[in-house]
Amino acid sequence: MNDTDTDTDTDTEIEGRCEPRFAAVREVLAGLLGTDDVGASVAVFLDGEPVVDIWGGYADAERRTAWERDTLTCVNSTSKNMTALCALILADRGELDLAAPVAAYWPEFAAAGKENVLVRHVLSHTAGLPDLAGPTTVEELYDWESVTSGLAAQTTEWEAGTAAGYHALTFGFLVGEIVRRVTGRSLGEFFADEVAGPLGADFHFGLGAEHDRRVAPLVPPPSLTDAYTSRAPLGPDGVRRESPGAAIRVRDINSAAWRQAQIPAVNGFGNARSVALVQSVLANRGSAGGVRLLSPRGCEPAWEDVFHGEDRVLRTPVSWTMGFGRFGTAFGWGGWGGSLVASDPGSRMTVAYVMNRMLDRDTQEDNRGLEIIMAAYGGLQ
Repeated sequence: MNDTDTDTDTDTEIEGRCEPRFAAVREVLAGLLGTDDVGASVAVFLDGEPVVDIWGGYADAERRTAWERDTLTCVNSTSKNMTALCALILADRGELDLAAPVAAYWPEFAAAGKENVLVRHVLSHTAGLPDLAGPTTVEELYDWESVTSGLAAQTTEWEAGTAAGYHALTFGFLVGEIVRRVTGRSLGEFFADEVAGPLGADFHFGLGAEHDRRVAPLVPPPSLTDAYTSRAPLGPDGVRRESPGAAIRVRDINSAAWRQAQIPAVNGFGNARSVALVQSVLANRGSAGGVRLLSPRGCEPAWEDVFHGEDRVLRTPVSWTMGFGRFGTAFGWGGWGGSLVASDPGSRMTVAYVMNRMLDRDTQEDNRGLEIIMAAYGGLQ
């Protein structure tokens, strides 16, 4: 990396490397670690190469164990960016037709009138399957065959393509089963073989026990316990959309069973470096670090709108592409509690923020990731 600062800033307890023009990113992270954050990492990739790779703070709520270079944590729905990339790679190779019915690859899925649900509907949260009707406990989510069989039998909540509603958990099972039917490999296996392996990215679905020592458990928001539960956001009317199924708590995410399972919408484990490295492939026209994963044209579905309007689950206007949310010139998505990745193909920049301290948006505004992104844009000027 050219023109880097020193490796360690002892005053702010920030470690890693940061090109001088992106010094504001380091300053934002230092400020967050002095206020809301316990431990966190930040990375910025430009033209598929790292220009910021920094971390600091602690891996545990008691602040006894330092956040290290190779610390991992669960990034929750930031995982969806990784899952979507797998589908785009298959599409670019000609093995998956984004305009084809899901049932063309997964025949059982045609049940209950779903023969016209397309792969593009699944990727854009417009398939009409925002909830899992079957599982009522977190443990049931670990049974891939049972969950996907249940999804295949479900009816849609609306006609596919006519509306959008965030597929918080179902996204990963739906895309993951399509990947499995096309390749014969689980989403986690495909990602490891075709994405993480070639790139050397330290990101995992189905984290092996040998990595447990590196995991920073998620820390619940201030004044809350590890019984803190994921839920739909409050709407503008102050009413929360009620969703059936299992309620996922922080303590579930911090369990060994969760780490080892494959729930591709929400249980990827990594750090900012690995998240930014993988997603920079899409911002940099298909390659990063000299490794090409897909063609320049194969990246385009990541930022081309499929749906724009009110999301029935999130209760807010959203632009959905093939697997990502689009925000102005950037695309990406964040996870429950605060993690975030955003890519801008115009500037060929990807920014990622991964932390362990969660914030509750019902009670506290969370602009941490946005502050990091805005600081990174400042470095481009």
